Formats: sequence, C-alpha cells, structure tokens
Amino acid sequence: MKLLLALLLLAPVPGFAQDAMPFFHPGDVIVFQGDSITDGGRWRTGHDFNHIMGQDYAYILAAKAGAEFPQRNLDFINRGISGDRVVNLQARWQTDTLDLKPNLLSILVGINDTFFAGPPGETVEEYESTYDRLLAQTLSALPYVKIILGEPFLLPVGKHAANYAAELAEVRKRQAVVEKLAAKYHLPLVMYQDVFDAACRRATADHWSWDGVHPTYAGHWLMMQAWLRTAYAAWPNG
Repeated sequence: MKLLLALLLLAPVPGFAQDAMPFFHPGDVIVFQGDSITDGGRWRTGHDFNHIMGQDYAYILAAKAGAEFPQRNLDFINRGISGDRVVNLQARWQTDTLDLKPNLLSILVGINDTFFAGPPGETVEEYESTYDRLLAQTLSALPYVKIILGEPFLLPVGKHAANYAAELAEVRKRQAVVEKLAAKYHLPLVMYQDVFDAACRRATADHWSWDGVHPTYAGHWLMMQAWLRTAYAAWPNG
C-alpha cells in the first residue's frame, strides 16, 4: 500500500505531457510585475520560501511548474506591489525588472490606474503612453525576453456592485489599451475579464473575488489556468 501511494505521488500530473510548458527553459528567470493582485501579500525581505511569492496566481503557477519540472531549476520572482499604477512600475522598472534579466516577464497593471489614480489624476492616454514606454524600454534592453500581458478586470462584488456597469466601462478603457499594446508589440494577452465573466455563470461573483478586484483562491486558480493557456498558445514550441 505504501509503495502504491509513493508511485502515485511521483506520477506526472494527468493532462500534461513530458514536454509541457515548453516556454519555460532550464535556468529561466520568470518575473511577475503588477499591483496587489500579483503582490499577494508577499514578504519583501528574507528568503523564506513560504512567503516570497505571495498567495496568488503567480504562486500557484510557480508551485505547479516547480513540482512538475524540478529538473529545469526555474527561478520565479514576484515584484508586484500593492497599490501600484503603471507610473509606479516605471519608477522602479530598472531595479525591479530589467536588472533581474528575466527570460519571461508577466505584467498585470491597470485597476489602480482606473480607480485610485489620485491627484493630479491619470488619463487613459497617460496610462497608455507610460505602459508603451515600459514595453519599448524592456524590448530594447532585453531583446529576447518573452512578455505576456494581463488585462485588468472587475467583478460586481462589494462596493463595485451598485454601479458596476459604469465602473466596468472605465476598466474596459484600460483593457483596450492593453489589447492595443499587445497587438503593437506582438505579445500574448491573458483575457482575464472573459475568464471571470464565464466563471460567474457557474457561481456567483463573490465566489471568484471577495471585493470585485482581488480574487479568492478559486479566482487565482482560474487566473493561473488562463495564464498557462495563453502561454501555450503563444509559445507552443518554446
């Protein structure tokens, strides 16, 4: 019985071939950038591997890839910071992104740009121009880096439920920007809004997000799956 259990634990996860995740190569550095959705409450100091990735889609993805392909020695780094807008990313881009020399970079930013810009405010045009500069700078400094973009999203939960249609319309303006930039630079785009909209037909919105912005553990699992599907489609051969 113990031998059978051991064999089951060592068996590959069903649904993944031995050459799965071809976009992760041995020794790759994978950096996740963004706001609190990516931050996930990660610890900023120390080397406690219980906490350095936070509790989010990036953590689940790193756990899955690390467990299924330990021989690749992948290095996952989370640099999301709660409350960040694209201008905040710009201010720390050199040290928190370029200096890390990622082989694959994942970016999700925009919800704070929509609702929490603060004085003097940030227009959609400013969001686009700053984001555009970040991508251009990155591709110039790291011409071989893979970049995957995630669109900001919103669910009708908590304070966002009462005026959801109007608020979602504002978020969609930033979604359109990210889609435009993905097309401009030929980058894969994770359509998180579509993922959550479909999920809300299976369960109420508060099952997937506890406040309309931040996912629950179930929501983060959906994000991880969507990220992987998008990466597979973009880089099926590595």
